[in-house]
Amino acid sequence: MPPNANATVNDNEHISTVPENTATGVLSEQEAETIDGGLAKDIAPLKKASERKLELVWQNIIGFIYLYCATFYGFYLMATSAKWQTNICGLLLTYLTGFGITAAAHRLWAHKAYKANLPMRIMLIIFNTIAFQNSVYVWARDHRVHHKFSETDADPHNATRGMFFSHIGWLMCKKHPEVKEKGKTIDMSDLEADPIVMFQHKYYYLLMPIACFVFPAWLPMYFWNETFSNAWHICVLARWCFLLNSAWLINSAGHKYGSKPYDKNYNPAENAFIAILTLGEGWHNYHHVFPWDYKTSELGNYSMNYSTAFIDFFAKLGWAYDLKTVSEDIIRKRCQRTGDGTHPIWGWGDKDQDKEEMRDAVIINKKKK
Repeated sequence: MPPNANATVNDNEHISTVPENTATGVLSEQEAETIDGGLAKDIAPLKKASERKLELVWQNIIGFIYLYCATFYGFYLMATSAKWQTNICGLLLTYLTGFGITAAAHRLWAHKAYKANLPMRIMLIIFNTIAFQNSVYVWARDHRVHHKFSETDADPHNATRGMFFSHIGWLMCKKHPEVKEKGKTIDMSDLEADPIVMFQHKYYYLLMPIACFVFPAWLPMYFWNETFSNAWHICVLARWCFLLNSAWLINSAGHKYGSKPYDKNYNPAENAFIAILTLGEGWHNYHHVFPWDYKTSELGNYSMNYSTAFIDFFAKLGWAYDLKTVSEDIIRKRCQRTGDGTHPIWGWGDKDQDKEEMRDAVIINKKKK
């Protein structure tokens, strides 16, 4: 991975460029300026929030108040009057729509960390539409801006403005002008060439209400005669609110609490609790350092990264392919250069491994001399 900030992947995949002194992150390995995937400058002075008067969006605020009240009522109904099938339906929809964000909008379309064939892309776009977190096109554009200008005024949910703002407050006010300005510099030609993405984007406000609100409410009412109130509050609102807040936790708590084994200069941190809630999106320090890795983590198992298991399953079917990841050598170099020292040992014989631990280790089936 040679330093090559303004490279192109191929003739059809242009990497957008921005003034060198404004970016605080990279979107792909081609934008890296160092051999271990980083930027060759101090980004700390750029990470800040300028003073400004927030313009509140009252329709969003009122909507969120209703959503939270209805969600708590939905939890009450889950424990008191809902049929067990309705609770299971709400849980399954939460997982499926979660993959519509993590495996779809995030890893596939925002970061191009892997590729998917037509049937898988159709499936994922349906999951994503039920999730209702904006069209894939808008979601990916804002997320690319978030990575490219992380924790600056151009970051839609700039964590330097505080936990509340980065969690939900950014949706209660109008965007900072820098968000719109820097958003124009992001290359979106790859998504504009994807007919699945653009179809959803064009008809989003026709498709989304049916997928997110009508279908999940109709399903339990039709198949097991559930009441409208139970179906609406559990399978629609509680499910949607839980998914939203899980995703928002990545932007808020995920930029504040946890270790930083890959780059201590990045506020995004490794947080197992968030990873569990978000199907594997809580390994945020790794993800901001290596955003092109389809796993969004270094983990070699699926225990706290169900989204990786989901992608790997479809890779075995041949639906997902060209999965990008990062070599152990690059990870090691980055940890040694910019990590906070919390990365676990690399394996047997690592220079940081305790000598007493090596001496007392049990070795089975030793080779006879």
